[in-house]
Amino acid sequence: MRRDHTLRVPARLRDSVGGTDDGDRWLSALPDLVRECEQRWDIRSGEPFEGGQASWSAPATRADGTDAVVKLSFPHREARAEGTGLRLWNGDGAVLLFDEDRNQYALLIERCRPGTKLLDADLPVDDALTTGAELLGRLWRQPPDAAGYELVADVGAEWAVSVRERMERLRPPFDPGLVELGASLLESLPESATRSVVVHGDFNPGNVLAATREPWLAIDCKPMVGDPAYDSSQFLLQVDPPFQCAEPEAVLTQRFGMFAALVDEDPRRLFAWAVAREVESVMWETRAEHPEQGRIAMEEVAVLARLAGL
Repeated sequence: MRRDHTLRVPARLRDSVGGTDDGDRWLSALPDLVRECEQRWDIRSGEPFEGGQASWSAPATRADGTDAVVKLSFPHREARAEGTGLRLWNGDGAVLLFDEDRNQYALLIERCRPGTKLLDADLPVDDALTTGAELLGRLWRQPPDAAGYELVADVGAEWAVSVRERMERLRPPFDPGLVELGASLLESLPESATRSVVVHGDFNPGNVLAATREPWLAIDCKPMVGDPAYDSSQFLLQVDPPFQCAEPEAVLTQRFGMFAALVDEDPRRLFAWAVAREVESVMWETRAEHPEQGRIAMEEVAVLARLAGL
């Protein structure tokens, strides 16, 4: 266990969570929550990892000397089912879940070593795409009980409402037809899926780590049940910056086509989900004081819509 009562909270987490009554209360309680986890699981935690916006996580050593990671999430809906998803996968494509405290949003999970992010790995893009597709193929499965998960369709419908409300209220200088297309796709795409599975929910190349037990494992899931194509766009758009290539449309066509074949999905649906999720992301980040900041991103969305045939 920790030798003293100090606990370092990374600045990014403090900035992201702090500033509200609930966030400030959780940050104040965090040292006690970590100590409770250390006592309950008989672990000793180290200095926290940097970069988390909604969770505090740190390497830990278990009583038998094995490595682990202790993770406490700020209580929010996307974190509710993380342990449920990890328990379903049981280490097949994702980190192992050793234990959890659902009431405290606390997890004790496998540590990946060396822990290099796929985003930072020196891999050819096609190899990275193959790695991501292989992991998703293992994670996408029907749960024995879907009751522990939110539905992609429900979340998409809520996001569509939010997109339209923010467009009406903030009136950013974006193509209103393109924004409405994104909102409509958030509603319609889940209903047109040909299968329903547990999706990772935040499958990007920063959430795939090099490991020892397997070459690569997924972390930081936000699992839901629904259309598997939901999972693809973040990975495909972030594995390297396609819009910085000389011919981005050719690169995107090749990349989405290859990935779609690997995961047995229609590339047009992958492009359509990219439109939907990018519109939602841009509108979520749009602020009244700087409504034009998403302009370049929306120009990229227009390219994705064209490639989707929309």
